[in-house]
Amino acid sequence: MPRVFIDGSAGTTGLRIADRLQSRTDIELLTIDADRRKDRDARKELLNDADIVFLCLPDAAAQEAAAMIANSTTAVIDTSTAHRVSPGWVYGFPELSGQRDKIRRSKRIANPGCHASGFIALTAPLVELGMLRKDAKLTCFSLTGFSGGGKAMIADYESTTDPLLSAPRMYGLAQTHKHLPEMQKLCGLETPPVFCPVVAPYYAGMEVTVPLFGADCTAARQEIEDLYRSYYRTGLVFVASADEGGFLSAAALAGKDTMQIGVFGNDSRMTLVARFDNLGKGASGAAIQNMNLLLGAQETAGLMV
Repeated sequence: MPRVFIDGSAGTTGLRIADRLQSRTDIELLTIDADRRKDRDARKELLNDADIVFLCLPDAAAQEAAAMIANSTTAVIDTSTAHRVSPGWVYGFPELSGQRDKIRRSKRIANPGCHASGFIALTAPLVELGMLRKDAKLTCFSLTGFSGGGKAMIADYESTTDPLLSAPRMYGLAQTHKHLPEMQKLCGLETPPVFCPVVAPYYAGMEVTVPLFGADCTAARQEIEDLYRSYYRTGLVFVASADEGGFLSAAALAGKDTMQIGVFGNDSRMTLVARFDNLGKGASGAAIQNMNLLLGAQETAGLMV
Protein backbone atom coordinates (compact mmCIF):
# COMPACT_ATOMS: atom_id res chain seq x y z
CA MET A 1 0.00 0.00 0.00
CA PRO A 2 1.46 3.43 -0.94
CA ARG A 3 2.74 5.43 2.02
CA VAL A 4 1.94 9.15 2.14
CA PHE A 5 3.52 11.80 4.37
CA ILE A 6 2.46 15.44 4.81
CA ASP A 7 5.36 17.68 5.81
CA GLY A 8 3.70 20.74 7.28
CA SER A 9 0.42 19.15 8.30
CA ALA A 10 -0.30 21.88 10.87
CA GLY A 11 -0.86 24.58 8.23
CA THR A 12 -4.16 25.36 6.52
CA THR A 13 -3.44 23.38 3.35
CA GLY A 14 -1.76 20.54 5.23
CA LEU A 15 -4.69 20.20 7.60
CA ARG A 16 -7.15 20.08 4.70
CA ILE A 17 -5.10 17.42 2.91
CA ALA A 18 -4.76 15.36 6.10
CA ASP A 19 -8.49 15.57 6.72
CA ARG A 20 -9.23 14.37 3.18
CA LEU A 21 -6.81 11.44 3.48
CA GLN A 22 -8.12 10.11 6.79
CA SER A 23 -10.86 8.10 5.12
CA ARG A 24 -8.75 6.75 2.26
CA THR A 25 -8.32 2.97 2.42
CA ASP A 26 -5.91 2.81 -0.55
CA ILE A 27 -3.00 4.56 1.21
CA GLU A 28 -1.11 4.44 4.49
CA LEU A 29 -0.84 7.92 6.00
CA LEU A 30 2.46 8.38 7.84
CA THR A 31 2.34 10.82 10.74
CA ILE A 32 4.85 12.56 12.96
CA ASP A 33 4.43 13.35 16.65
CA ALA A 34 3.55 17.00 17.27
CA ASP A 35 6.66 17.54 19.40
CA ARG A 36 8.88 16.24 16.55
CA ARG A 37 7.43 18.31 13.69
CA LYS A 38 10.59 20.45 13.64
CA ASP A 39 12.98 17.56 14.25
CA ARG A 40 15.01 17.46 11.03
CA ASP A 41 16.11 13.85 11.42
CA ALA A 42 12.59 12.61 12.10
CA ARG A 43 11.24 14.51 9.11
CA LYS A 44 14.03 13.27 6.86
CA GLU A 45 13.29 9.68 7.77
CA LEU A 46 9.62 10.05 6.91
CA LEU A 47 10.36 12.02 3.74
CA ASN A 48 12.47 9.12 2.49
CA ASP A 49 10.18 6.34 3.73
CA ALA A 50 7.11 7.71 1.93
CA ASP A 51 6.07 6.90 -1.62
CA ILE A 52 4.34 10.29 -1.94
CA VAL A 53 5.15 13.42 0.04
CA PHE A 54 3.09 16.60 0.29
CA LEU A 55 5.13 19.68 1.15
CA CYS A 56 2.87 22.21 2.89
CA LEU A 57 5.60 24.59 3.97
CA PRO A 58 6.93 28.10 3.34
CA ASP A 59 9.08 28.35 0.21
CA ALA A 60 12.51 28.11 1.85
CA ALA A 61 11.43 25.19 4.03
CA ALA A 62 9.95 23.40 1.02
CA GLN A 63 13.21 23.74 -0.88
CA GLU A 64 15.10 22.37 2.12
CA ALA A 65 12.69 19.45 2.52
CA ALA A 66 12.88 18.51 -1.16
CA ALA A 67 16.67 18.46 -0.90
CA MET A 68 16.45 16.08 2.07
CA ILE A 69 14.97 13.32 -0.09
CA ALA A 70 17.88 11.08 -1.00
CA ASN A 71 16.16 8.46 -3.15
CA SER A 72 14.75 8.38 -6.67
CA THR A 73 11.42 6.78 -5.80
CA THR A 74 9.64 9.27 -3.52
CA ALA A 75 7.24 11.51 -5.44
CA VAL A 76 6.82 15.06 -4.14
CA ILE A 77 3.80 17.34 -4.44
CA ASP A 78 4.90 20.80 -3.32
CA THR A 79 2.06 23.18 -2.44
CA SER A 80 4.37 26.17 -1.93
CA THR A 81 5.53 28.67 -4.55
CA ALA A 82 9.09 27.37 -4.44
CA HIS A 83 9.16 25.11 -7.50
CA ARG A 84 6.33 26.23 -9.77
CA VAL A 85 8.61 27.50 -12.52
CA SER A 86 11.66 25.40 -11.63
CA PRO A 87 13.34 23.08 -14.18
CA GLY A 88 12.65 19.44 -13.46
CA TRP A 89 9.30 20.14 -11.80
CA VAL A 90 5.97 19.48 -13.51
CA TYR A 91 3.19 22.02 -13.02
CA GLY A 92 0.27 20.23 -11.38
CA PHE A 93 -2.69 21.45 -13.43
CA PRO A 94 -3.83 18.24 -15.18
CA GLU A 95 -6.42 19.93 -17.39
CA LEU A 96 -3.78 21.65 -19.53
CA SER A 97 -2.86 19.90 -22.79
CA GLY A 98 -0.53 16.97 -22.15
CA GLN A 99 -0.11 17.84 -18.48
CA ARG A 100 -1.96 14.84 -17.08
CA ASP A 101 0.53 12.36 -18.56
CA LYS A 102 3.48 14.49 -17.42
CA ILE A 103 2.15 14.43 -13.86
CA ARG A 104 1.67 10.65 -13.91
CA ARG A 105 5.31 10.16 -14.95
CA SER A 106 6.85 12.76 -12.66
CA LYS A 107 8.44 12.54 -9.22
CA ARG A 108 8.39 16.32 -8.71
CA ILE A 109 5.07 18.12 -9.00
CA ALA A 110 4.48 21.77 -8.18
CA ASN A 111 0.90 22.36 -7.05
CA PRO A 112 -0.56 25.50 -8.68
CA GLY A 113 -1.22 28.76 -6.90
CA CYS A 114 -4.85 29.61 -6.21
CA HIS A 115 -5.14 32.89 -8.15
CA ALA A 116 -2.87 31.46 -10.84
CA SER A 117 -5.12 28.44 -11.38
CA GLY A 118 -8.02 30.62 -12.49
CA PHE A 119 -5.92 32.87 -14.72
CA ILE A 120 -4.15 29.94 -16.38
CA ALA A 121 -7.39 28.00 -16.92
CA LEU A 122 -8.84 31.01 -18.73
CA THR A 123 -5.80 32.22 -20.64
CA ALA A 124 -3.56 29.26 -21.52
CA PRO A 125 -5.97 27.58 -23.98
CA LEU A 126 -6.50 30.84 -25.89
CA VAL A 127 -2.76 31.39 -26.31
CA GLU A 128 -2.08 27.73 -27.07
CA LEU A 129 -4.69 27.63 -29.85
CA GLY A 130 -3.79 31.00 -31.33
CA MET A 131 -6.85 32.96 -30.28
CA LEU A 132 -4.77 35.26 -28.11
CA ARG A 133 -1.30 36.54 -29.00
CA LYS A 134 1.65 35.83 -26.77
CA ASP A 135 2.41 39.55 -26.63
CA ALA A 136 -1.11 40.37 -25.35
CA LYS A 137 -1.20 42.88 -22.50
CA LEU A 138 -3.70 41.44 -20.03
CA THR A 139 -5.17 42.39 -16.69
CA CYS A 140 -6.50 40.08 -13.99
CA PHE A 141 -8.80 40.94 -11.09
CA SER A 142 -9.11 38.17 -8.50
CA LEU A 143 -11.34 38.03 -5.42
CA THR A 144 -10.61 35.51 -2.65
CA GLY A 145 -11.88 34.53 0.78
CA PHE A 146 -9.60 35.13 3.73
CA SER A 147 -8.87 31.43 4.35
CA GLY A 148 -6.29 31.57 1.56
CA GLY A 149 -4.10 33.77 3.78
CA GLY A 150 -3.39 31.00 6.27
CA LYS A 151 -3.87 30.68 10.01
CA ALA A 152 -2.79 34.20 10.93
CA MET A 153 -5.15 35.87 8.47
CA ILE A 154 -8.00 33.56 9.43
CA ALA A 155 -7.49 34.49 13.09
CA ASP A 156 -7.43 38.19 12.22
CA TYR A 157 -10.70 38.06 10.32
CA GLU A 158 -12.48 35.83 12.80
CA SER A 159 -11.49 37.74 15.93
CA THR A 160 -10.77 41.39 15.07
CA THR A 161 -13.02 44.41 15.27
CA ASP A 162 -10.81 46.38 12.86
CA PRO A 163 -13.24 48.17 10.51
CA LEU A 164 -10.75 47.93 7.65
CA LEU A 165 -11.27 44.16 7.60
CA SER A 166 -15.02 44.55 7.11
CA ALA A 167 -14.51 45.55 3.46
CA PRO A 168 -12.56 44.00 0.55
CA ARG A 169 -8.83 44.82 0.60
CA MET A 170 -6.58 44.88 -2.44
CA TYR A 171 -3.02 43.62 -1.96
CA GLY A 172 0.02 42.75 -4.08
CA LEU A 173 0.18 46.46 -4.81
CA ALA A 174 3.78 46.44 -6.08
CA GLN A 175 2.93 44.05 -8.97
CA THR A 176 5.38 41.48 -7.60
CA HIS A 177 2.84 38.92 -6.38
CA LYS A 178 4.35 35.44 -6.03
CA HIS A 179 1.88 33.92 -8.53
CA LEU A 180 2.91 36.15 -11.43
CA PRO A 181 5.84 34.01 -12.69
CA GLU A 182 3.67 30.90 -13.09
CA MET A 183 0.83 32.95 -14.61
CA GLN A 184 3.16 34.25 -17.29
CA LYS A 185 5.11 31.04 -17.94
CA LEU A 186 2.23 28.55 -18.09
CA CYS A 187 0.26 30.81 -20.43
CA GLY A 188 3.25 31.45 -22.69
CA LEU A 189 2.91 35.22 -22.33
CA GLU A 190 5.72 37.63 -23.07
CA THR A 191 4.54 39.97 -20.31
CA PRO A 192 2.90 39.14 -16.97
CA PRO A 193 -0.59 40.57 -16.47
CA VAL A 194 -1.41 43.59 -14.39
CA PHE A 195 -2.68 41.65 -11.39
CA CYS A 196 -5.15 42.98 -8.80
CA PRO A 197 -5.82 40.40 -6.05
CA VAL A 198 -8.44 41.29 -3.44
CA VAL A 199 -9.16 39.55 -0.12
CA ALA A 200 -12.70 39.96 1.19
CA PRO A 201 -14.41 39.24 4.54
CA TYR A 202 -15.78 35.79 3.76
CA TYR A 203 -14.14 32.42 4.44
CA ALA A 204 -13.74 30.57 1.14
CA GLY A 205 -14.35 30.97 -2.58
CA MET A 206 -12.48 32.59 -5.43
CA GLU A 207 -13.48 34.52 -8.52
CA VAL A 208 -10.74 35.25 -11.07
CA THR A 209 -11.59 37.55 -13.97
CA VAL A 210 -9.67 38.42 -17.15
CA PRO A 211 -11.22 41.34 -19.09
CA LEU A 212 -10.72 41.09 -22.84
CA PHE A 213 -11.38 43.41 -25.78
CA GLY A 214 -12.62 41.60 -28.86
CA ALA A 215 -10.04 43.46 -30.93
CA ASP A 216 -7.28 41.73 -28.95
CA CYS A 217 -8.63 38.26 -29.65
CA THR A 218 -9.22 36.40 -32.92
CA ALA A 219 -12.40 34.73 -31.63
CA ALA A 220 -15.90 35.90 -30.78
CA ARG A 221 -17.45 35.37 -27.34
CA GLN A 222 -19.32 32.19 -28.33
CA GLU A 223 -16.25 30.79 -30.08
CA ILE A 224 -14.24 31.16 -26.87
CA GLU A 225 -16.94 29.43 -24.86
CA ASP A 226 -17.07 26.60 -27.41
CA LEU A 227 -13.27 26.31 -27.28
CA TYR A 228 -13.39 25.95 -23.50
CA ARG A 229 -16.03 23.22 -23.75
CA SER A 230 -13.86 21.27 -26.17
CA TYR A 231 -10.63 21.89 -24.26
CA TYR A 232 -11.97 20.95 -20.82
CA ARG A 233 -13.68 17.67 -21.64
CA THR A 234 -12.00 15.79 -18.77
CA GLY A 235 -10.92 16.78 -15.30
CA LEU A 236 -12.35 19.15 -12.72
CA VAL A 237 -12.85 22.24 -14.91
CA PHE A 238 -16.27 22.75 -16.46
CA VAL A 239 -17.89 25.49 -18.52
CA ALA A 240 -21.08 27.33 -17.50
CA SER A 241 -21.94 30.89 -18.49
CA ALA A 242 -25.14 31.09 -16.43
CA ASP A 243 -25.25 33.85 -13.79
CA GLU A 244 -27.32 34.39 -10.65
CA GLY A 245 -29.83 36.98 -11.79
CA GLY A 246 -27.16 39.27 -13.19
CA PHE A 247 -24.67 38.54 -10.39
CA LEU A 248 -21.72 36.16 -9.98
CA SER A 249 -20.86 35.17 -6.43
CA ALA A 250 -17.27 34.28 -5.56
CA ALA A 251 -18.64 31.79 -3.02
CA ALA A 252 -20.60 29.73 -5.56
CA LEU A 253 -18.18 26.77 -5.47
CA ALA A 254 -17.04 27.04 -1.85
CA GLY A 255 -16.59 23.54 -0.47
CA LYS A 256 -16.11 22.03 -3.94
CA ASP A 257 -12.98 20.85 -5.74
CA THR A 258 -14.18 21.77 -9.21
CA MET A 259 -13.70 24.98 -11.20
CA GLN A 260 -16.37 26.72 -13.25
CA ILE A 261 -15.32 28.96 -16.12
CA GLY A 262 -17.50 31.18 -18.26
CA VAL A 263 -17.42 33.97 -20.84
CA PHE A 264 -19.61 37.02 -20.25
CA GLY A 265 -20.25 40.19 -22.23
CA ASN A 266 -20.26 40.51 -26.01
CA ASP A 267 -17.92 40.23 -28.99
CA SER A 268 -16.52 43.73 -28.38
CA ARG A 269 -15.91 43.52 -24.62
CA MET A 270 -15.99 40.35 -22.63
CA THR A 271 -14.99 39.04 -19.22
CA LEU A 272 -13.51 35.60 -18.75
CA VAL A 273 -14.39 34.28 -15.27
CA ALA A 274 -13.19 31.31 -13.21
CA ARG A 275 -14.89 30.41 -9.93
CA PHE A 276 -13.64 27.81 -7.45
CA ASP A 277 -12.73 27.25 -3.82
CA ASN A 278 -9.33 28.74 -3.00
CA LEU A 279 -8.76 25.78 -0.62
CA GLY A 280 -10.18 23.24 -3.10
CA LYS A 281 -9.11 23.39 -6.74
CA GLY A 282 -6.93 26.28 -5.58
CA ALA A 283 -4.97 24.24 -3.02
CA SER A 284 -5.68 20.94 -1.25
CA GLY A 285 -8.19 19.63 -3.78
CA ALA A 286 -5.68 20.11 -6.58
CA ALA A 287 -3.00 18.37 -4.50
CA ILE A 288 -5.24 15.33 -3.96
CA GLN A 289 -6.08 15.28 -7.68
CA ASN A 290 -2.36 15.13 -8.45
CA MET A 291 -1.84 12.36 -5.90
CA ASN A 292 -4.65 10.35 -7.50
CA LEU A 293 -2.90 10.61 -10.86
CA LEU A 294 0.37 9.38 -9.34
CA LEU A 295 -1.44 6.44 -7.74
CA GLY A 296 -3.34 5.53 -10.87
CA ALA A 297 -6.54 5.99 -8.87
CA GLN A 298 -9.77 7.57 -10.06
CA GLU A 299 -8.90 11.24 -10.55
CA THR A 300 -11.81 12.45 -8.43
CA ALA A 301 -11.27 10.01 -5.54
CA GLY A 302 -11.74 11.77 -2.21
CA LEU A 303 -12.80 15.02 -3.86
CA MET A 304 -16.00 17.05 -3.62
CA VAL A 305 -17.33 17.34 -7.16
